[in-house]
Amino acid sequence: MRREELDAGIRTVTHLASYLQELQSDARNLVSQIQPQQRGYAVPEEDNQMRALLVSYCQARNALLELIQTLQAEARRDASQYRVIFLTAFAAALILVDAARFLRETVERRDVVREKLNEAAPEFGIPAGVYDKVQNSLLNPRHAWHLYHAIAYLDANESELRELATRPDLRPLMAIVDRLRHRLDVSVATYSQARLRNRSQRLFALVRDDLLRRSLVGLQKLGCLLVSDRYAKLGHAPRLPSAIVESLRTILRPGDVLVVRKEYALTNYFLPGYWPHAALYLGDLHQLRSLDAPSESLRPAWTKLLNTDEEEPRVLEALKDGVHVRRLASPLNSDSIVVLRPHVKMEQMAEGLARGLVHEGKAYDFDFNLKRSASLVCTEVIYRSYDGLGEIRFDVKQRAGRSTLSGSDLISMALRDENTSVLAAYHVDFSQQLELDGKAIELIRQFHTPA
Repeated sequence: MRREELDAGIRTVTHLASYLQELQSDARNLVSQIQPQQRGYAVPEEDNQMRALLVSYCQARNALLELIQTLQAEARRDASQYRVIFLTAFAAALILVDAARFLRETVERRDVVREKLNEAAPEFGIPAGVYDKVQNSLLNPRHAWHLYHAIAYLDANESELRELATRPDLRPLMAIVDRLRHRLDVSVATYSQARLRNRSQRLFALVRDDLLRRSLVGLQKLGCLLVSDRYAKLGHAPRLPSAIVESLRTILRPGDVLVVRKEYALTNYFLPGYWPHAALYLGDLHQLRSLDAPSESLRPAWTKLLNTDEEEPRVLEALKDGVHVRRLASPLNSDSIVVLRPHVKMEQMAEGLARGLVHEGKAYDFDFNLKRSASLVCTEVIYRSYDGLGEIRFDVKQRAGRSTLSGSDLISMALRDENTSVLAAYHVDFSQQLELDGKAIELIRQFHTPA
């Protein structure tokens, strides 16, 4: 596993630990301020607040689920980082369980709130019964069996893990373990019950593996509870064909918007529309240096981008570890792609890119709310870069009481030739080559559904 990818996972867990504590605080305040239990129903504002809480929780949960799945797969391929991978995955699992138990402790006896958290949020693809599924997972003996292996590995290797966690980047992970470990207490009785119930399912095959592998499998199994009916395809590694990548490299220019989809990805769920992710193409150094400089106030971000020895084309992209300048390979590790070209004059392009670069280093916005810029979701990078630049004006949509802009919204606008135009498209199931202009539009219309 590349160091930069592992670092991204560590940043994700560290941020989500703080974020979910804030979310819990918001939930406590919400529950204490509203009185639907006595009233017997929720008024519209309370309904919006509870719906927003559910969306935020599902977004954060999916990010942790996907991270645990990725770490477990990487551990099979690379033994050199086993302990770092375990510590990252174990801290992520602790956060998941703590959040689930918090929900139970807070709303279990509040029927109206619990019913609201079980309602579907179709605008975000959230099915009905989320609360009950999460809570049932906590009581499932099979999950206790899986969890046992992770706890056993921690107990057997705690001194080595603590020594490892003297590294500044890993210290927050051990702090999470120390703060939340009590949430994973598994009694001997629970473990024995899990062992007996699962004997018939051949879970004892796991004992043939080493304890660390079993612990990582346990963490992954603990995580894939909510989406078990449409779980990601194990072993799938999304990546555009090399011929498509080469074709893209010949047509991309600074400012293009890359809208992508990975098949079988957990993060496809609980996001509006078919296209869950977008990135802003910055270009390579030659392309960037050919652009006019932005306004004085944006020069520092622009100068920082240019003062690098990175020759590869780059993108500005918000992923679960935050908003960062990344290599073009990051969004191209997808199965399908649509390229949109903004209606911006090239002499204005550096201004738009620099407006986006101002937000580099900010956290990912798991609330999916464009009304604030302290943290950004992926499409907000596009919004903050271009809205108000030239003739571009984005119409945001209200979903679950929030101002949102999805990847599918961007494509719908482009199909109407609003703000951007469709430049190219490739779909893993519908095309054999990179389609351009009118043919790209025809391709997109075969499977695009407005969010």
